[in-house]
Amino acid sequence: MTDYRRLRVALLGAGAVGSQVAALLLKHGDELADRAGAALDLVGISVRDLDAPRDVDLPRELLTTDPEPLLVGSDIVIELMGGIEPARTSILQAIGAGADIVTANKALLATHGPELFEAADQVGASIYYEAAAAGAIPIIRPLRDSLAGDRVQRIMGIVNGTTNYILDRMDREGSDFADVLADAQALGYAEADPTADVEGYDAAQKAAILASLAFHTAVPLNAVHREGITQIDADMMDAARKAGYVIKLLAVCERLSDTEVSPSGETISVRVYPALVPREHPLASVHGANNAVFVQAEAAGDLMFYGAGAGGVQTASAVLGDVVSAARRHIAGGVGVGESTRANLPVVPIGHVTTRYQITLEVEDRPGVLAAVAGLLSDGRVSIATLEQTIVTGDDVHTARLVIGTHTAREQDLSDTVGTLSASGVVTRVVSVLRVEGD
Repeated sequence: MTDYRRLRVALLGAGAVGSQVAALLLKHGDELADRAGAALDLVGISVRDLDAPRDVDLPRELLTTDPEPLLVGSDIVIELMGGIEPARTSILQAIGAGADIVTANKALLATHGPELFEAADQVGASIYYEAAAAGAIPIIRPLRDSLAGDRVQRIMGIVNGTTNYILDRMDREGSDFADVLADAQALGYAEADPTADVEGYDAAQKAAILASLAFHTAVPLNAVHREGITQIDADMMDAARKAGYVIKLLAVCERLSDTEVSPSGETISVRVYPALVPREHPLASVHGANNAVFVQAEAAGDLMFYGAGAGGVQTASAVLGDVVSAARRHIAGGVGVGESTRANLPVVPIGHVTTRYQITLEVEDRPGVLAAVAGLLSDGRVSIATLEQTIVTGDDVHTARLVIGTHTAREQDLSDTVGTLSASGVVTRVVSVLRVEGD
């Protein structure tokens, strides 16, 4: 091997991703050195339990339960522990010692990103996080670098593989949510406690990261509107299919014009919820546990990034790409490239968003009901585009199910109108309200 400068690389965490990163660093060290222009010496792996089972066999002498020497003696620190603490404290300590950071920790970046980036700027270090938003899919660099001279208008992303797997099977097989979730857990796509995935927390963290990059604005996690998929059932899937849609859990980051909030009119919306996507849209064809991010930019037009959103070896690919980038920066010298978050655009609440909707109602099957529903919608500034009625008969009770597609409406108007419908006495039950995205 060429006589390269040697860089010390430390790894925090040896779980599904960390163990693969370590194995690939050791296996392909010479090749990575040729790409980076520096030898990447893995000097230690910090773990909680030396004897825990791991996906790959790692040299015992590299394992340690004391991260301190690794944090203060390395050029590059790879953090793959996950969670907020001790990851945050360890990263700040490593930055203080002059190390560059590579991380896949979406929760940490979504909650403490500005603090970490500021700490890195103070010492001229860099934080790399390609694996934090969409696994193996390269989306961070395109947003941060390739599209830095463009104006991103909108991002729609399927950024959680677990929920996409569940919704995809429900759509294609007509299966129930609980049954598919159990299968996902058995296959390792879902955790024993799937809350972070199915309630949209994971996707919301990724949405905050993507929006911060796309709109050059620090987006706090609590500004992201979040809804999960636990209320999606077979009937909703069937209604979506009949209307020409598929249901996907989407992260939507959008540039809006809203003079109520900003004198310039420039605002952004960041939200996560199950939405109806037209079957001809590229995101509708994302199956299984795959992810995809659809970007609309003013000059570049429509761009789509597709691939594996999770998996140990797949995510390790993105991590190692960042390691090579960090090594090249060390060789070139100079300070790290900071984050561009100076636009400071206001993040508006969900009520300011304008889109189309599909409303499903149960009503009594009697004369005048349709007219009453239409009147209440009109009073609420919600216009009907399509309507399908199904009669349900049983136990001497005759009810009708109405599936109403709307024209574009403001979220606050729609929400208020649905509340009025629910309390009107005309509607026996509001079954569901789904937004339409991607028209």
